[in-house]
Amino acid sequence: MTAMSIYDERPWLKQYRHGMPSDIEVEHATALDMFKATVDRLPDATAIYYFDAPITFRELDEMTDAFAVGLHEHGFRLGDRLAVFAQNVPQFEIAMVASWKAGGTMVPVNPMNKGRELTTILTDSGSRALLTLEELWRDVAREVVPDTDVSISITTSELDFLGDSRPKLLQGIGRHRDDATIDLVELIEKHRGVELEPVSLAPDDVAFLTYTSGTTGPPKGAMNTHRNVVFNSQTYREWGGLDAREVVVLGVAPLFHVTGLIAHMGVSLLTGMPLVLFYRYDPDTALEMIEKHKATFTVGAITVYISLMNTPSAETRDLSSLQKILSGGAPIAPATVEAFQDKVGAYIHNVYGLTETTSPSHFVPRGAKAPVDEASGALSVGVPVFNTVVRIVDENDNDLPPGEVGEIVTEGPQVVKGYWDKPEETENAIPNGRLHTGDVGVMDADGWFYVVDRKKDQINAAGYKVWPREVEDVIYGHAAVREVAVIGIPDAYRGESVKAFVSLKAGQSVGADELIAFCKERMAAYKYPRQIEFIDELPKTASGKILRRELRARELDNATTNAAN
Repeated sequence: MTAMSIYDERPWLKQYRHGMPSDIEVEHATALDMFKATVDRLPDATAIYYFDAPITFRELDEMTDAFAVGLHEHGFRLGDRLAVFAQNVPQFEIAMVASWKAGGTMVPVNPMNKGRELTTILTDSGSRALLTLEELWRDVAREVVPDTDVSISITTSELDFLGDSRPKLLQGIGRHRDDATIDLVELIEKHRGVELEPVSLAPDDVAFLTYTSGTTGPPKGAMNTHRNVVFNSQTYREWGGLDAREVVVLGVAPLFHVTGLIAHMGVSLLTGMPLVLFYRYDPDTALEMIEKHKATFTVGAITVYISLMNTPSAETRDLSSLQKILSGGAPIAPATVEAFQDKVGAYIHNVYGLTETTSPSHFVPRGAKAPVDEASGALSVGVPVFNTVVRIVDENDNDLPPGEVGEIVTEGPQVVKGYWDKPEETENAIPNGRLHTGDVGVMDADGWFYVVDRKKDQINAAGYKVWPREVEDVIYGHAAVREVAVIGIPDAYRGESVKAFVSLKAGQSVGADELIAFCKERMAAYKYPRQIEFIDELPKTASGKILRRELRARELDNATTNAAN
């Protein structure tokens, strides 16, 4: 039995896989059509809360019209790219919609990027325009832009759109205007009310160029089309049970990341649900926003939920509204899901996807709880969503039966059409529209999928395969552990040995020997960590995913230094 046939014999799964209820035709709509339909339906509904300050859909429509007119005035044309280098501020969404109205594509950029990384993205994308925060212009972009194709430099401040409030998170931040740039607010006011010349967009036009992390080479721009965006915005709505009359979206994921783009901005533009933004993720501020705005729904890496439940102020905040919560982007230990539900009262539904699948390809259906794989201890990432076929294949791309471990290969309406200006990479990774994810997984006899790990993270200990996430899941079961990352380190005898980096919960303590003994009781002898190092904070991406590669690089540097001495 294969992944394609199993759902025909499982009616309870089949009901989730066909026929998406929709306000608009997925096959013929753009993300801009999606937004305009909501403006027509709910013009006075709140689109964004920036801390406490509201922006309605009518105001968002007017501002994006004006921004698009201003872009055209400065030479931005059909098909051009607008790079956005900013934190989670309203200007990100304003720029996104304005880029579409101007006939272009948005290029979201990680605000943590330095000059070299920003140069790579601006150059590869050929961006004509750049919107950036004033301090990022001063510290990074100012030196980079002259060597790129950017001819329109627009700056903005995190202090704009706040109204009269000054949140604690923005205390100490000032203005850094540069006369060499165009101020966004001034540009909008100059063109407010000016008629925008309409442009023609098609579903297969590129809505975003989202750059991959580049862990196996230079970053690549995934071409997320309007069709991809519309499809997966609706996937979140239907599979998440989201109703604009009762749901408020908490923006914990960074907006430059595909999760923020779709699960925050996309789903808000589709449904008319307000999106709560608060500059950057901070657990105390997030807890305040949940209580103040009665936030109902969010999607974040599991490290977000770990930080929320372990932040002292969680004890005094009313978090009862937060009932529809999803997590993706990183493995989830079953023990963490149980701990969060015990403390906050909500079950974390797993989702799975990549930049190249425009966020979700798999979902744990609402009302269901993810099973745990007996062999690996992994929590299921769900089942394939609407109109999506997922296979587990061997090294020769042959389908594997349930229970066999192989690479996850996905095809469906959410899969990108390729990488920007990289036909060879596209053919290698997405031949005939089938995305080879690079993730190793397994499907069980009931059609549930489990991600074992990334191919490149596998540890070879004396000929035995060890998957880091299995060891991590066991360690998360210890009451003192807050976060953990496992890597392979060189071992003269075994080839590689297992090492765990652990951060502890506040006020908790445990010794390395005790934790190793805890693992030895719960896993085979070749799997348990031979070394444990305690650190205060594990390195993470801006979206909260723990960076094993940085830990491996640090170990390599230490080994090189020790050998030299």
